[in-house]
Amino acid sequence: MSKTSRKSSAVLGRERPLSPHLQIYKPQISSVLSITHRFSGIGLFMLQFLLAGWLWVGAFEPELFEQVNGFLASPLGLAGLVAAVFVLIYNLLHGIRHYLWDRGVGFEIATVCKTAWLIIFGSILITAGYFYWVLTCCGN
Repeated sequence: MSKTSRKSSAVLGRERPLSPHLQIYKPQISSVLSITHRFSGIGLFMLQFLLAGWLWVGAFEPELFEQVNGFLASPLGLAGLVAAVFVLIYNLLHGIRHYLWDRGVGFEIATVCKTAWLIIFGSILITAGYFYWVLTCCGN
């Protein structure tokens, strides 16, 4: 607090409240999803460069392409693929929620909480369903 604001607070006979901060507020599902939506967007932005690199390697470097595909078939690579698909689905579902908000739908507190949990569970279920489909229909 500056000296001027302390003096004005002292003149008024009361302390000025502190600005709200992350340490004061209890995280709410909506705020957590908002922050993770931003991070997922950043992750997808970076992922597009990895995808472009993978396609370039596939087109021009067949030996390196085989090595990259070998890594993607490893447990760590598969975990990365699952995470990438989850982030994509999560970002898509949260984007639909924002579209509905732009249309003026779903601002009631109960609806906000329900759609937040729907995004979380929907992302998990769609990701699991996608990989189940890949493994049963397209797997070896």
